[in-house]
Order: sequence, then structure tokens, then C-alpha cells
Amino acid sequence: MTELSADLPASLVLAGAGKMGGAMLEGWLAAGLPPPRLTVVDPCPTEALSRLASSHGFALNPPGGAAPEVFVLGIKPQGLRDAAPGLRWAAGPDTALVSILAGKTVADLKAAFPEVGAVVRTIPNLPASIGRGATGAFAERAVTARQRAVASGLLSAVGIVEWVADEGLIDAVTAVSGSGPAYVFHLVEALAEAGRAAGLEAGLAGRLARATVVGAGELLDRSDLPAGTLRENVTSPGGTTAAAFAILMGEGGMTRLLEQAVAAAKRRAAELSG
Repeated sequence: MTELSADLPASLVLAGAGKMGGAMLEGWLAAGLPPPRLTVVDPCPTEALSRLASSHGFALNPPGGAAPEVFVLGIKPQGLRDAAPGLRWAAGPDTALVSILAGKTVADLKAAFPEVGAVVRTIPNLPASIGRGATGAFAERAVTARQRAVASGLLSAVGIVEWVADEGLIDAVTAVSGSGPAYVFHLVEALAEAGRAAGLEAGLAGRLARATVVGAGELLDRSDLPAGTLRENVTSPGGTTAAAFAILMGEGGMTRLLEQAVAAAKRRAAELSG
């Protein structure tokens, strides 16, 4: 986890502390967000959330309150219509609404919270739960420099943040980094199955595939070299890896498959947004 920037919100309400909201909450607390500035609203708080509130001293499910500087919306997207009336107290004219709801546009959010001052739409991903997330973010025109800096600081507490200038690109972010961890997990599954088909015992193939992907990811993280250069460093001309890449980089290979997969995910994200 990283430390929060100097642009701390004076007050923050988090609505929804499930997997993603809960990961962000833990990241903020670990990064130094003062608990008295924090309020969490969750209709069905887990025992872990209740213990966290008790041990850190932030408010959990108060009857209401003043609109905060930042309102982070982490509920399930399909529950927005039902939940919004009970949360409108947290979305005042000076509030920045930071949404992590997939498929809900700025227009959707402003319709649900008509008094809110500005909206930041974001797409975090599952590794945020260990502080290694990749979040795409879009700030509508009404977002001030201060609000953007505060939102960036909060999101950076659980990984990297990349801003896009066009809200339409959020669908592409969803398809690449939002869904991307699942692609990597499937790579492990597929590599393990290929190892089993090549004669390895299933458990051994699984362990080798998992450790290989984890190790390669860590090497990529630690290295300043582009991914393509690292790939070339492993690929000796005429060697075993080159033989494999004659398949993986051929017509209909990995690049083409991922282009098709990301395009399909992007189309579905657009359908959900509409």
C-alpha cells in the first residue's frame, strides 16, 4: 500500500464495502486516512467491517449527516436505483462523487443523484485488494483540480491510476484492466492443461504454470524493459520458445484472440452502459 497524497479529503463517505469497496477502505486506512474523516454506509455490514469500524473509529451506518467532500459509490451497479434515494444526503452540490460502478455512466449517476456537484467515473480491478490495482478514471467537466487530485490520491492508495479524456474509453479500460485479471488467471489454467497434455502430472503442471506467471509478472514489475524486450530475451532464435511463438504469434494466435476478447468485453460494457 502507498501513502495517501497530501490532498486528503476533509470528509469521505463510502457507500458499499464489498470486495472492491472493502479493498479500497482497507487501503485508505493503511495509507493514513484519518478515521474521523470517514463514514461507511453498508446495509449488511460483515463482522469484519464492524470490527474494522470499532478498531479504527470511523462511523458505520449513521442515520445521515452532512454531505461530504467526497462520496465514493461502491454498491452493486444493479442496485443503484433502489439505493440512491437513501444515499442522496451524501451527494451535495459541493461533493465529488467517485463511482466504481461498472456500466453506470456520468449521466446515470447524475440522474440518480441530481444534487451532486461533480462526478468521477472509475474502473478499478481485483488486485486493488492487495494494493496492486490498475484503475482507469474519467473526470467530467465539472470536476475541479482539487477534486481530481483528491480522487487520484484515494485511488492511488490501492494501485496505479490512469486518467482518460473521453468517457467512452472507460469501456475499453473495463475490457483491458477491469476484466484483465481473469485473462491472466485463465492463462495459468490453459498453461497447466497444456503441461498435463504434454505428460506432466496435473498437480505439477498447475504449480509450474502458477509460479511461472507469478514470477514473470514480478520480473515485469521490477524491470524497466518493455514487455516485448523481456519476451525477446527469453526467445533464442531457433530455440524451444521460438517454436512455441511460431504458434502463439501466428495467424489466429494470442494477439488476435486477445483483440477479439477485448473487443467483445468492450461491446458488452457499452451494452451495460446503455
